[in-house]
Amino acid sequence: MLAGVTPITVRVGEREVSATLHGAGSTVVALGPGAGGSRQTPFLLRIAEALAASGRAVVLYNFPYTEEGRRFPDPAPVLEATVAAVTDEVRRRGAARVVLGGKSMGGRIASQAVAAGVAADALIFLGYPLHPPGKPTQLRDRHLPQVTAPMLFLQGTRDEFARWDLIEAVTARLGSRARLVRIEGADHGYKGARGAGLKAAAIEALLVSETTRFLDALGL
Repeated sequence: MLAGVTPITVRVGEREVSATLHGAGSTVVALGPGAGGSRQTPFLLRIAEALAASGRAVVLYNFPYTEEGRRFPDPAPVLEATVAAVTDEVRRRGAARVVLGGKSMGGRIASQAVAAGVAADALIFLGYPLHPPGKPTQLRDRHLPQVTAPMLFLQGTRDEFARWDLIEAVTARLGSRARLVRIEGADHGYKGARGAGLKAAAIEALLVSETTRFLDALGL
């Protein structure tokens, strides 16, 4: 266990999921993992530690299917209920402000939960999965206009889940609520093209700096 990390159990209906609280602060940033990841994904752990060093608390959590060792994600209502339960838990623990989001599916599900009524002060998308790879007509953006909280999209220009012209158009339609950050040469996993673009450490540093800049501007 990393220093300054507190384990948490969150009840989701009749089930439970595990989570970890990193750092301390009146603003809590709760991040869900991508479909194939977990709260122990090294990338998320590094992001959590960096954001915690900025004076905020960060919560990383699992979805029930991951907790139970299953490969395929739960139905959307279960995933969204998990986001709601995590939000309730961090507020119960004293969070004055809550920022939701996550990597890929984790961020998308957070936005769906907020569109359905879960209260959040902002949303952070670490690679929003706008469409399945190779299927740019199957957009996952219908709910986004219902999100009134400020949104930060951190997108690679080679993201196979979000063709750049499409994510640019979607965020433009959202107006001032959405900020789109271009990560030159990065794919969905934030890996740069070989021999071009930013290296992994530089990309992660950029993700953290853009996130803290976004939160600072909102007073979060």
